[in-house]
Amino acid sequence: MDTGFIHIYYGNGKGKTTAAVGLAVRCAGRGGQVWFAQFLKAGNTGELTIFSRIPEITVWRAGGPSKFTSQMTAAERLQTAARQNRLWRRLLHHCHEAPPDLLVLDELLVAMSLGFIPEKEIIRFFHTKPPQTEIVLTGHTPSRKLLAAADYISQITAVKHPFTRGIPARIGIEK
Repeated sequence: MDTGFIHIYYGNGKGKTTAAVGLAVRCAGRGGQVWFAQFLKAGNTGELTIFSRIPEITVWRAGGPSKFTSQMTAAERLQTAARQNRLWRRLLHHCHEAPPDLLVLDELLVAMSLGFIPEKEIIRFFHTKPPQTEIVLTGHTPSRKLLAAADYISQITAVKHPFTRGIPARIGIEK
């Protein structure tokens, strides 16, 4: 790629990570190097299983919290924030040393909205990133500044979802 654009997939609907996974597989299928970074996620999901079989995709994880941040003590919240911030710093450092063709920052918007990753650092990264690196951010609520900086914006809206009927995430579909 000559010019790497910025994508934002956001909203309250299912499909943000799924769209990012599809783009990652497409890029890797064309020989591109992909870094798929997960913020605030724990556990093994179907995409991690398949990514382990695709040498062009490198997974970076901060480790997710064991409970919702609203249920955390102040100490647990600080520990979670520190883990997310360490992942962010590692990505920034390594991205300039060996830039990937595609960098997916899954749930970075959530980490930002919780105050774990400063918005100004994300904006600064947009301006200093390797020019050929395509960036994807996923999450719930992007700021106006992030939306203004993006080249692609997809809002995923929940119209109907089994979760609202008490049906938990299913293996192979939601996880």
